[in-house]
Amino acid sequence: MCESEPHDVGKEDSTAMKRRRHTPEQVIRKLAEGEKLLGEGKSIDEVARHLEITESTWHRWRNQYGGMKADDAKELKELRRENQRLKKIVADQALDIDMLKELNRGNF
Repeated sequence: MCESEPHDVGKEDSTAMKRRRHTPEQVIRKLAEGEKLLGEGKSIDEVARHLEITESTWHRWRNQYGGMKADDAKELKELRRENQRLKKIVADQALDIDMLKELNRGNF
């Protein structure tokens, strides 16, 4: 390597994992694959490396999605989205009620 060449340009650390989002279906699929590998005697570290996730992600996914089918995970995600939407509506209505109470008192 020459002194004039930058030594790390264009190279990526092969142990670093890219950050990406997984759909619930992908998570369920990876959990099933990971469980199969664990059944074959692989360690959690090996399974996580094979699935290209961290060990902490593996444990979080197992706690959150363990035992679910892909349809269940999809429904859970939809229900959470609907719950967020309804919470926002309730918060907006509470603000409207407070505003109307203030107007009714004559404090405007």
